[in-house]
Amino acid sequence: MNREEREASLERLAGFLEDRHEGRWLVLTHDNPDPDAIASAHGMSILLRKAFGFKVTIGYGGIIGRAENREMVRTLKLKMSHLRYLNLDNYVHFALVDTQPRTGNNQLPDEIVPDLVLDHHPERKATREASFADVRPEYGATATMVAEYLLASGAKMTGSDVTALVYAIRAETRDFGRESSGPDRAVYDLLYPDVNKPQLAKIQHPRLPLTYFKTLHEALERLETVDTLIVSHLGTVAQPDIVPEIADLLLRLEGKTWSLCTGRFEDRIHLSVRTTNPRADAGNIMRKLVRGAGRGGGHGMTAGGWVALEDEEALEAQQRQLAEALAAKLNKNPSNLAPLPLQAAEI
Repeated sequence: MNREEREASLERLAGFLEDRHEGRWLVLTHDNPDPDAIASAHGMSILLRKAFGFKVTIGYGGIIGRAENREMVRTLKLKMSHLRYLNLDNYVHFALVDTQPRTGNNQLPDEIVPDLVLDHHPERKATREASFADVRPEYGATATMVAEYLLASGAKMTGSDVTALVYAIRAETRDFGRESSGPDRAVYDLLYPDVNKPQLAKIQHPRLPLTYFKTLHEALERLETVDTLIVSHLGTVAQPDIVPEIADLLLRLEGKTWSLCTGRFEDRIHLSVRTTNPRADAGNIMRKLVRGAGRGGGHGMTAGGWVALEDEEALEAQQRQLAEALAAKLNKNPSNLAPLPLQAAEI
C-alpha cells in the first residue's frame, strides 16, 4: 500500500472503532505464537492504545517455546499473558491477529464472535461474522499489515517496537524468500532504519538448550523419504513449535522439495508441511490431511496442524499414516517411503 491507501485503511478502522470505547480489549494470537503473531499482537495493542485510547491486554494459548521466540519476548520486554491467568468475562471486545475464529488454533471460544480480525492466511467462513475483518492472503506477514496501520496513525513506536515488527517480517518470509509481497518489502524498508540492531542480533542468535540438540539428533536419525519428499517423526516434544522448525530445516536437504515433520505434544500430534514450490497449496493439503481428526491450515508453501492422539501405542502408526497420506496426495508411492540413513543423506 502507498501512503494514501494506508491512510484510507486506517480511516475505515477508525470508523469501526468509534463506538467501541466501553470496556477493555483482549488481543489474541494463535496458540504457541511465532514471531509474526507476537509482533502483530504487540503492534495492534500499540495502535489500539496510542491511536484510539483503549485499554488492551495481549493473550495467548499454548507455550512460547522456540529459543528465538522466547528471546524476542524477553529482550524486547513484550507484555503477553497466558490465557490461564485471564478471565474472559473481564473483556468486552476481542481481536484476533494472525489467526481466525473457529480454526482450532486459538483460545477464543467458538461462541464469541470477535470484533476485529487481522490475518494474512486465506479467509475462513467464520471470519465473515466478525464486525471488522482485514484478511490479506497476498501478504507475507500479518506484521506488515499491522505496521501499515501504525505508520498511517503516526503512533510513536520505540526501537523495540520496530525491532519486533522487522524481525517478524523477516522470520515469516524467511528473509523474503517465501511468500512475501511488495508491501512486506516496502514496510520493512521503511522501518529498518529505526531497528535496534543489538536487540535484533540477540534475538536471531539466542543460546540454545541441550534439548534442542537432542531433538535435532532424533529428527536426523528418523529421516524417511520417497522421491522429493523428506519426512521425520519425532516422539514426545518439549514444545510444539520445534515441529515447524525441524520441517524448515529438512526442506534445505538437497534434492527435496517437500518436507513433513510430526511430533507429539500432550494429547495431540502436531505436524508441519513445507515446500519450495511457490505455486503449491500446502494449506489446502494440510486441511485434507487432518480432516475429521483435528485442525489445520496454512499458505501456499507452509502449513501446520494437529490431530488427536488416539492412544499411547498408536503414535507411530498415526504418524506413519499421516506421512503416507501426504505422499499419496503428492502423487508419490506411499509404499516406497523408507528410512534415509545419514550416510546416504550426506548430512
